[in-house]
Amino acid sequence: MDDLIRHRVALVSYARPIVRDRSEAEDVVQEAFLRLAAADGNAARQNIRSPLSYLYRIVRNIALDKVRREKIERREEEVPQWWMLPTETASPEDEAARGQLIDRIEKVLRDMEPRMRLALEMNRFEGYTLQEIADRLSVSVATVHRLVREALSRIAMAIGEHEA
Repeated sequence: MDDLIRHRVALVSYARPIVRDRSEAEDVVQEAFLRLAAADGNAARQNIRSPLSYLYRIVRNIALDKVRREKIERREEEVPQWWMLPTETASPEDEAARGQLIDRIEKVLRDMEPRMRLALEMNRFEGYTLQEIADRLSVSVATVHRLVREALSRIAMAIGEHEA
């Protein structure tokens, strides 16, 4: 190991262009020596033909890992997570319009025949398949499809009237 330490300056010079900072390059070389020392008693260390070449490879890998990690960290800093973004507050007019729209949809749902509303709720809100709804309501799949389609059509018309 002592014979490899004399190559420290050359190893730092090797790592510096990769990490683009001398102190970072020194850290990389230090970590490489620590990894090599940890593997010193390892049987795999005995099979290394050229310890200096192996040390250069360790330095290169550590330096590249450091650059990749920093790139990921920079990207995460540049693009804030969705939960870090400020929420947009709706204007009072938007809130009023949204309230009116919800009232219209609720009225359409209240006015639907119970079987149609149940088919729609089971399909769109609870995730049941058309076959499962047909079995529950004791009707054909085509009937369930028609009920859901008609319910969605009524809601779409209520939304369309609201936007007009």
